[in-house]
Amino acid sequence: MVRVAGVDIPDRKRVDVALQHIYGIGPAVAGDILRKADIDGDPKPKIVELSEGQIDRLRELIDREYKVEGDLRREVTMNIRRLIEIGSYRGLRHRRGLPLRGQRTRTNARTRKGPRRTVAGRGRRTGAKK
Repeated sequence: MVRVAGVDIPDRKRVDVALQHIYGIGPAVAGDILRKADIDGDPKPKIVELSEGQIDRLRELIDREYKVEGDLRREVTMNIRRLIEIGSYRGLRHRRGLPLRGQRTRTNARTRKGPRRTVAGRGRRTGAKK
């Protein structure tokens, strides 16, 4: 396995797909990196097929021009901490573990809210007649 930016990249995958195993590199950024490193070919080569020089170029390019892995995670965490500290609406939503971007929470939002906690007295009342 080739190690780039502190991450083991799978050998048998195409270069553009393998680069996406690094946090902070998606399809578009992977394409940009390959263009800048002059690694091309219609069927993109697999990591195994790259020479040491090409792998070194990839490493150098990612280290020099892109914020990935630990640095990026740290920056995102610091941005969230800043929002919480200044008491912004988004910071409060982060603190409470609720959706930030205007989604409804009466139903859905289970990813942010976690598993359902049942509450006594909720639901239909049965047997209430006039």
